[in-house]
Amino acid sequence: MRFGRFFLFLLSILAGLGAGVAYGWVINPPPYRDLAPSTLRADYKADYVLMVAEIYRQDGQLPQALRRLSQLDASLTPARIVAEALLTASDLDYAPSDLAALSALAQAVQSSSSGGTAVPATQAAPKGTP
Repeated sequence: MRFGRFFLFLLSILAGLGAGVAYGWVINPPPYRDLAPSTLRADYKADYVLMVAEIYRQDGQLPQALRRLSQLDASLTPARIVAEALLTASDLDYAPSDLAALSALAQAVQSSSSGGTAVPATQAAPKGTP
């Protein structure tokens, strides 16, 4: 008799989980589809720019890095995107090596752009960062 109650308990738990998954995935899924990367939170944007900076550090291909940055937010210049990411990263206490990678990308983007409206890399980098 005790085994029957335990079996019914497990069966009801599994039925509840199955009903919840079916409701959330089939009947009423969330309306989020094909969102633009510009809708990311600032910390996730900073992570994305950090990944671009790490790739740029490895291959040194600035045109590809600029293309990747423009995919993040087409309304901003790449220099502005990197400057904002560098400020966010310094506010969130990223590792010094990460801040250095972002700073190197900011300097490369600044030197390639002419007349950008971004914060210069020397102002965006926190104290003690190369």
